[in-house]
Amino acid sequence: MNISFRLRSGPGRAAAATAAAIVVASVLFANDAGAAPGAIGTRAAGTAGNADAARGAGVDSGSALVQLAGDPLSTSPRTKPAPGQKIDFSASAVKAERARLSATRSDFKQWLRANAPQAKVTDEYDTALNGVAVRLGGTSLDTLRSAPQVLSAQYELTYSPSDDNDPDLALIHAIEAWRTQAVGGDADAGRGVKVGIVDTGIDQRHPCFSDAGYPATPQLGDRRFTNNKVIVAKVFANKAANLGLTPEAVQDHGTHVAGTVACNLDTPAVVHGVAIPYAVSGVAPAAQLGNYNVFPGEIGSARSEDIVDALQAAYVDGMDVVNMSLGGSASGAQDLLTVAVDNLDQGGMISAVAAGNSGPGHDTVESPGSAERALTAGASTVGHFVGATLSVGAAQYAVATGDFAVVSADLTAPLGVVTGPVNGLGTACTALPAGSLSGKIAVLSRGACSFSTKIKVAQDAGAAATIVVNNVAGDPISMASDATVQPPPTIPAYMVGRSAAPGLVAANGQAATISAALSYFRTGNDNIMAGFSSQGPTDASFRRVKPDLVTPGVNVLSSIPLQFCAAGATTCWAFFQGTSMATPHAAGMAAVVIDAARARGLSLAAEQVRSAVVNTATEGVLTSFTDGTTVVTDVNITGAGRGDLASAVAAQVAVGPVSTSFGSIPSGSGQTRTATVTLSSLTGAAVTVVPSVSSVVGSGVTFSVPSAPVVVPASGSVTVTVTAAAAQGAPAGDHSAMLRLAVGGTEVAHSVLYAFVA
Repeated sequence: MNISFRLRSGPGRAAAATAAAIVVASVLFANDAGAAPGAIGTRAAGTAGNADAARGAGVDSGSALVQLAGDPLSTSPRTKPAPGQKIDFSASAVKAERARLSATRSDFKQWLRANAPQAKVTDEYDTALNGVAVRLGGTSLDTLRSAPQVLSAQYELTYSPSDDNDPDLALIHAIEAWRTQAVGGDADAGRGVKVGIVDTGIDQRHPCFSDAGYPATPQLGDRRFTNNKVIVAKVFANKAANLGLTPEAVQDHGTHVAGTVACNLDTPAVVHGVAIPYAVSGVAPAAQLGNYNVFPGEIGSARSEDIVDALQAAYVDGMDVVNMSLGGSASGAQDLLTVAVDNLDQGGMISAVAAGNSGPGHDTVESPGSAERALTAGASTVGHFVGATLSVGAAQYAVATGDFAVVSADLTAPLGVVTGPVNGLGTACTALPAGSLSGKIAVLSRGACSFSTKIKVAQDAGAAATIVVNNVAGDPISMASDATVQPPPTIPAYMVGRSAAPGLVAANGQAATISAALSYFRTGNDNIMAGFSSQGPTDASFRRVKPDLVTPGVNVLSSIPLQFCAAGATTCWAFFQGTSMATPHAAGMAAVVIDAARARGLSLAAEQVRSAVVNTATEGVLTSFTDGTTVVTDVNITGAGRGDLASAVAAQVAVGPVSTSFGSIPSGSGQTRTATVTLSSLTGAAVTVVPSVSSVVGSGVTFSVPSAPVVVPASGSVTVTVTAAAAQGAPAGDHSAMLRLAVGGTEVAHSVLYAFVA
């Protein structure tokens, strides 16, 4: 049986922007002893037992900046310039002061030769600082501080064009993970790990995938579409050969997904001519990629056989992780694509898979995200977008751009509210009276039909522009066009957040202005569950919890093929939404966990990697799409929580399976069921954990685990038994709890326990 699978971009996929370039200036120096923006960690270890040993990210414990006694030229009373002036380096007083400072530095260098001969001065300063840079060669900071000339000595910090402000990476704590000793810094995250993208292809011409600095690597498949970053390009479609189709990225989806996984570190981005104020990076920026194109050309669906072919090829080609931002109807335990995913996971290749965009509502998770061993991702919001300002009297609203036209000059016109039941607004999915919006800025609601449909309806009613009001909590999204609407709408169109609905409805008929100026907006509307994100449990009789975790999937900025921007474009970017956009965050997290483990000399099983990603997720931060404030506790919506890469990289214990289902318990049966959970060490050393159960959701089912400490061996594994006891009067439906594992009173992992009373 073949099942048709679709891409998992959500409603409102945004098209790209103009291909301009921006220059990001490096931060050169900061004298703050704390972590600094743009800091890059190293693999160098600090000195054991030294209170000054490198603490945290961005610290180069092999080098120091040393401040010497005496003011530099810029602040010395003898040389400080008058306000509005600069130092006159030709003045005799300045020359004399420079000579004096030089003599102080010479005294310090002489002291180093006598007391710390392994240390070497590598640079000298007399204007910004009176000091030197020192390559330590094993010398401690305390030794330097003992020199009579020294006022202060501190480890150097390293800086780069900063992606600390990248909201996707900040939400999953990616940068903190990169700057751990095991990962080795921003530029090393994911190095040596290979991630296959089973999708619409990767445009290797995009700067996200430049192979500068990558080692020469054997390239497989069609080498017209490979380099040393994208090392495989293969096509999988039943009729590809007959149609002359290649692995080329004709559609935009796969390139966007690939950018989220592994866009090169600190790549400048521009959307609709707006320079994004941070440099974009993938979750695993140093990973290499494989292009396994199962949607070549304009093909919009793939058969399960094509996907299995692609998965098998990826495994043979040595991919450590594959990303499948696609989905189709699940068919229970007989779904052979999910069987293939499970088998390859046991063979050592991780499959990150989209939960699907069929939510809200339980039992909507799609295949192959329904696979037991899939790393299945649900989607939450990222609070940023590019847009304009809509002004109505004293009120101003930020409105997001998308695929549709924008105003070329400020547009002022009366608001024309299409009334209806959705926050006082109609959806405009069917024709409106002719001329009813003539010369007006139409205001209508998202929902019930495509954006192109409703904007075209407004245009046909005479609207000069359209404002679509979101129907879920959070920010507006970048609206996608629909090629089936012909001719397409041509009027400017934007989206505004749902919170604007009351004000706009009340202002019906009032003059409003859409600004032609576009800007980047960063809001606080993060971590809101996407309404479209598919929910568990799976449809198999065992009723497993899915998704496993949630990662950013709404308003995700990433790369798209160059042809989607202006002619001659050398870069191209867009905001997309969907569990398609969440999945590559999970794939990138898995890649970084593998990298960190290898750096520690460990070779982890696929299940252990998935556990590190899933069982360290952050709980209690995901909120409902209905109001954006209510914390969601339903594990079939959130899984174990929102992904946290820093915690995943530091994980000590793996849990297998990553969640435990007790299946369907007949109502009124009063059954007690047990299951076995396997624990293994992720550190290469024995770990003693204390298990417990908490966070019970639902009444009538009691979950328990023996509370005695469990020694998890350095290698191999140990099992613990968990129990679900259903009272005879247990209400039907979902029941869940968290199995928690603590070391020294600190939780190191948590895993969902789930039972369904039928």
